[in-house]
Amino acid sequence: MNDSTLIAAEQSNLDVHRRFAVAPMMELSDRHFRYLARLLSRHSLLYTEMLTSKAIIHGDREYLLGTNDVDHPVVLQIGGSDPAEMAEAAFIGQSWGYDEVNINVGCPSDRVQSGRFGACLMAEPQTVADCVRAMQNAVSIPVSVKCRLGIDRDDSYEALEQFVRQVADAGCSVFIVHARKAWLDGLSPKENRTIPPLRYPYVYRLKEALPELHITINGGIETWDDVQTHLRYVDGVMSGRKAYYTPGFLGRADQTVFSDLPDPLHDISDAAALAVVARQYAQYVQSWVDKGIRATALTRHIIALYHDMPGARLWRRHLSENATRCSDVPQLVEDALQHVIKLPGAQSA
Repeated sequence: MNDSTLIAAEQSNLDVHRRFAVAPMMELSDRHFRYLARLLSRHSLLYTEMLTSKAIIHGDREYLLGTNDVDHPVVLQIGGSDPAEMAEAAFIGQSWGYDEVNINVGCPSDRVQSGRFGACLMAEPQTVADCVRAMQNAVSIPVSVKCRLGIDRDDSYEALEQFVRQVADAGCSVFIVHARKAWLDGLSPKENRTIPPLRYPYVYRLKEALPELHITINGGIETWDDVQTHLRYVDGVMSGRKAYYTPGFLGRADQTVFSDLPDPLHDISDAAALAVVARQYAQYVQSWVDKGIRATALTRHIIALYHDMPGARLWRRHLSENATRCSDVPQLVEDALQHVIKLPGAQSA
């Protein structure tokens, strides 16, 4: 099997998981959140937070790139613009077991712009194309691109299609499109997630114009009805903060999107089902606490586990107030669960 055939096979294997993906989120999508996400969904495609090519090459790789056995399928997102560095970072990512590498062409932060990567690269499609070619020559796993609709005033549909066509000609066939443009001057990264208007029809039109590409849509997707609507027009849907801050939403992914795959999870969105997840995650956290890691570095990911459910405030409060010096995480979680599920002696929510 030659390299191009191998890449095509790997990509085909991932396509089903791309139907629903959990977005890369800075300071959130670490290996510990991914462990929790995998407890909630066996089949969703998971991403790391963005790591710069320089950090991957020169940094602490165990800390930055370490994964859990249950992570897969998982994508390493890389920020950078130097083709040689991006190729080296991609090769390192493959050697650490990642299933795909993704180029960040969507982050609008000042720090990212100063490093000449992220959303500002939408003005440099040739640079992105060069990175794609270099990375594909270095690895046998798929290389994908996550981008915006455009930047600043250069946000026409025509500009988006031209960008995608040029990068696709370099060999990239998987694009994740955040259906907003990015304002590089005047809006913070947080504001760029909400203020520029969503233009889903641009992404639908892109898929219609380039049906041979795998197109995933991202941005402002809040319900499973939304997900099913988008899947009528594009190949995949990506959710970020909705999946993170409302874990019960992510807990319905397998049943809703992946019901035709082997062993889909049941609906993990009620209090009792989430308690099973909480207990499993507590055992995982304890294994890290036993190695000297502070519990709060990991328990922060389950603070929102009972978002919008009765007792959620007391759940959050108990974890926040007691995790700092905690040495027995399963007991900490068991005590917090008294506020959200009906157990003997449970307190009223």
